[in-house]
Amino acid sequence: MDMKATAKKLGLKERYACMTRGLDWETSYQPMDKVYPFDKFEGIRIHDWDKWEDPFRLTMDAYWKYQGEKEKKLYAVIDAFAQNNGHLNVTDARYLNAVKLFIQAVSPLEYMAHRGFAHVGRQFRGAGARVACQMQAVDELRHAQTQIHTISNYNKYYNGMHSWRDWYENVWYLSVPKSFFDDAITAGPFEYIVAVSFAFEYVLTNLLFVPFMSGAAYNGDMSTVTFGFSAQSDESRHMTLGLEAIKFLLEQDAANVPIVQGWLDKWFWRGYRLLTLVGMMMDYMLPKRVMSWKEAWEIYAEQNGGALFKDLARYGIRLPMGWEQACKEKDHISHQAWGTFYNYTGAAAFHTWIPGQDEMAWLSEKYPDSFDKLYRPRLEHWDAQEKAGNRFYNRTLPMLCTTCTIPMLFTEPDDPTKICYRHSEYKGNQYHFCSDGCKHIFDNEPEKYVQALLPPHQIFKGRNFKPGVDPGAPGFDPLAAVLDFYGVEVGRDNFDFKGSEDQKNFAQWSGKGADPGQSR
Repeated sequence: MDMKATAKKLGLKERYACMTRGLDWETSYQPMDKVYPFDKFEGIRIHDWDKWEDPFRLTMDAYWKYQGEKEKKLYAVIDAFAQNNGHLNVTDARYLNAVKLFIQAVSPLEYMAHRGFAHVGRQFRGAGARVACQMQAVDELRHAQTQIHTISNYNKYYNGMHSWRDWYENVWYLSVPKSFFDDAITAGPFEYIVAVSFAFEYVLTNLLFVPFMSGAAYNGDMSTVTFGFSAQSDESRHMTLGLEAIKFLLEQDAANVPIVQGWLDKWFWRGYRLLTLVGMMMDYMLPKRVMSWKEAWEIYAEQNGGALFKDLARYGIRLPMGWEQACKEKDHISHQAWGTFYNYTGAAAFHTWIPGQDEMAWLSEKYPDSFDKLYRPRLEHWDAQEKAGNRFYNRTLPMLCTTCTIPMLFTEPDDPTKICYRHSEYKGNQYHFCSDGCKHIFDNEPEKYVQALLPPHQIFKGRNFKPGVDPGAPGFDPLAAVLDFYGVEVGRDNFDFKGSEDQKNFAQWSGKGADPGQSR
């Protein structure tokens, strides 16, 4: 006999309200400003926390239910991939260098985002904002875990993935993602949520998780694409949270508008510079390509992001400073970044190569205004030098921009033949920048950026050598000592792909060609 319900079942909206609202209270023996010391110091004015709207009414019990279903599917694919030697089904082992860069540069950011949202959630006196940040912190931690689990299968067979966590803390090109999140996590709580949930997630994450993951599928890496699209369904929620947070700040008080605009200017530029690595991965590291960086930028930034800012214009928000320059640079950044890594691959933990003729033809088609004129001649010259036995590896480290920490590889916005160089003086010292955007960020907060961790500077200070190393010893090789400190296995993790252990093993195990770049 069925039991009769004694009370009406709550609707979804009422149930959500019961689990996420009314959880806060006015303190009695300590002032609220002392309990929540950080949500006012940025100057943001909040008059009514109850106006906070969660775009996704997601409670913890619903989260476990839905994410549990996703996990079952994800780990079924990962298990099947591992049991069937799925790593041998990728197009060629050059592709795995993109996976190496992903585990070195992107997965640590997921973990840092988890820490950031856990910290930020504590700082908001409104219960709705705290719950939203808590849910995103759990999401970000899950992303880091699933990515590590997935890529660990590749780590059994290929080089360049064994010490990614240590590399993230020390290696020169990984200071780029590290500095982004170090900057965000040491900002105030509202600035953090604008930096990550809005500027990075809304405008820029699509550029990573949609075209790059499509590329993973196109190259036969079903394991990576599964975690990518699993994460992307969460990223969509994060993006919407960022937009709602921005609208909440703008609607609370007109005085918030210039503060938020300043954050958008800063974090758009920082996120855009960080994604230089993604542009290189899409154009050069995927053997079979889905779309170019330029095409992805036009769709996800210019069209989608541009429409977003048109919507925010009613609040008095304009396009971020640097937007116009970013649109001009879409023809150049991936080529300039790859050229830099090709020269410095002796100091990196992945391989590089000269694209084959068919790949250069694709780049020529996608970049008709720049590739044949500026970048093909350089690649063909390097290729000829390599074939003549003159492959050049730069044995130093590049000079880095103080703000974004990317090597000074970018050119002037209106002159792609001239390196862009800016500088500022602060307290008697000179600091160097790759762009007007990075100089502007430094000049607004010099005390923060003079503390930037620049790996080449750490080497000069003697901090990137193992204990007992004597830089004054006869025949001392500083690069070899630094790579030893990093834990990079010289000759296995670095140098050219051609002739590498990865190339030879993949050719032997898969029966595919020994020289995937042989078309060049």
